[in-house]
Amino acid sequence: MNRQDFKDFEVIVVDQNSDDRLVEILGDRKWQFPVTHLRTPTARGASRARNNGWRVARGEIITFPDDDCWYPPWILSKALGILERTGADMVTGRAADLTGRSINARFEMSPQIISLRNLWSTHIEWVAFFRRTAFEMIGGYDEDIGPGAASPWQACEAQDVSLRALKLKLRCYFDPSLYAHHKEAVVTNPDETVTRKQRGYARGMGYVLRKHEFGPFHLLYWIARPVGGMLYYFLQNKRNRAKYSANVVMGRVEGWLKVRPKSP
Repeated sequence: MNRQDFKDFEVIVVDQNSDDRLVEILGDRKWQFPVTHLRTPTARGASRARNNGWRVARGEIITFPDDDCWYPPWILSKALGILERTGADMVTGRAADLTGRSINARFEMSPQIISLRNLWSTHIEWVAFFRRTAFEMIGGYDEDIGPGAASPWQACEAQDVSLRALKLKLRCYFDPSLYAHHKEAVVTNPDETVTRKQRGYARGMGYVLRKHEFGPFHLLYWIARPVGGMLYYFLQNKRNRAKYSANVVMGRVEGWLKVRPKSP
């Protein structure tokens, strides 16, 4: 972050660890920007961490980097420029590798207003920049959705935010030239852990669909592709990949039906 070409920013580190592992790291060097270490070991979950962080932030623009993503040096100035140029309340981008190729999701190819048509391909949590006033109107993240939440709904908190923003008639804008980096998720031969995690993510999507009153035809649309994948990989004798697709299907159905398994 200290290599950003835009210098007027602060960093809030929301620490949910039960031990002191970050104390020495954060206090062991002089930072070139303000750093606030906010310890919340009894308040777990990504959405809860984001809410705890933005409420103590002082800036007019808020963003939520993951703990395992990294930002190009131009991202802050570019995001501010897009917000200014478009007059948007929220600007989003995409996940990319170091060459700029999209990873870990499908994203739109051109700049566009976020709408019900494209919201599933225009928002990832850690490449989203909000005007603080708009985020206050939205009310922050739903703490019952997202990785680490106490619920089975382990993903799609970003789309929940987009949907609430659209209901408030806020201006939300996606620009694919705005991107940040993350390790690429490779699922060519997923193991049991990856498959189980993906089912939790799929439940999150199903739950958000139902929360915002998307009907059964929308659910059928979102399970059609993984159903096809399940059959294709089964016939190719790629059993792990077929099982992965099957878990996506089951997870989305479980989320839409609001089924709460014993463990997320």
